[in-house]
Amino acid sequence: MSDEYEDIINLPHHVSSKRPQMPMIDRAAQFSPFATLTGYDDAIHETGRLTDEKIDLSEEEKEALDRKQQFLLEKLDECPELTVTYFVPDEKKFGGAYVTKSGNLKKIDAIERWMQLTDGTRIPLDDVADIESELFRDLF
Repeated sequence: MSDEYEDIINLPHHVSSKRPQMPMIDRAAQFSPFATLTGYDDAIHETGRLTDEKIDLSEEEKEALDRKQQFLLEKLDECPELTVTYFVPDEKKFGGAYVTKSGNLKKIDAIERWMQLTDGTRIPLDDVADIESELFRDLF
């Protein structure tokens, strides 16, 4: 160490007699990071979140789905058990996610183009990618 501070290096720490000492939590807060751009972290996270694109089905796949839906309409009174894979659009950005839901079919509305499961889930028919059921085992 240099001799520049020899005169003050061993002096006791000064404590003010006029002002109260700042609590340690307040002292630490004055050195905490400062977020100048409120919401910036959320925007970065949202931009980095991945979504899937909706897959366009071929004509053959659409025809197969139509046949399955028609067959399910005929068996509607039995509340057949099925597994539906469908696209759910993202509310905040382009794309979405594919969801697979299992349950019993309650209703198909061909005019408004949706199907409803017994648990109340409504699935738009235009977003359905695949339907699986034991009923289709020997047919499709």
